Amino acid sequence: MTSNIRYHIGFGPDDIDGIDVAILCGDPGRAERVARDHLTFEKTLSTNRALNSFVGVTPGGRRVVSATSGMGAPSTSIVVNELAQVGIRHIIRVGTCGSIQPHVKTGSVVISRASLCRQGAADDIAPKEYPAAASPFWTLALADAAKNLGIDWHVGLTASVDTFYEGQERTDTSYNHTLIPSRTGLIESYKALRVLNFEMESGTLFKMANAYGLGAACIAAVIASRDEAESVAVEAKAKAEYDAIRAAVAAVDGIDPTWLDTHHRW
Repeated sequence: MTSNIRYHIGFGPDDIDGIDVAILCGDPGRAERVARDHLTFEKTLSTNRALNSFVGVTPGGRRVVSATSGMGAPSTSIVVNELAQVGIRHIIRVGTCGSIQPHVKTGSVVISRASLCRQGAADDIAPKEYPAAASPFWTLALADAAKNLGIDWHVGLTASVDTFYEGQERTDTSYNHTLIPSRTGLIESYKALRVLNFEMESGTLFKMANAYGLGAACIAAVIASRDEAESVAVEAKAKAEYDAIRAAVAAVDGIDPTWLDTHHRW
């Protein structure tokens, strides 16, 4: 391990020499599953602050970092900044989400082409009106991978918000059953705007990537259908998460490397 480590992620540029792609998960357990079950495991980089990170090799032979962002935008902003510091130039978020459109079923995956960003951390990166848009190249690579793997997939707009309960208009499963006026009727408003799903990190990731000159994308397993219930469909979670990881790894192997070299160097 190099001595030039970054404070939060617990490793430095010498530890990932030659690696420029990271698969980023909110859950440290998922980050480890990526590395051990979907990659050829190479080494553990760090378990500092539960921001677990590993190195593994894709089936196509590409070395990648599998890292943990933690829950929510503030933690994600720290990890993305430090990943960029150590040499990561492309980040694919593999997360979970709740759908708000009836055709986006539990067990499918959503690939975010852009996010409605309602996150305080992102406001420290760029103005509110600054686009929270994914890399078109990585988005296409994820969609192509999901299609080829026979996964039930959707590409569209994501609402990226700071809170799991009030911010996603949950009242039945929340301690707080009374929402402030601006959060009442949120789901119906977003449905009318053709937003597909709620999650909690992509908006800040996309704004940071665009401001920093990185390539970023997000694929999220649908583990709740808000048309049916507020709660997580636990029985569907494992397969949907597995499919999201498979698509992310396949996208890393399938993307045209000339796109990366040409379009994400500033």
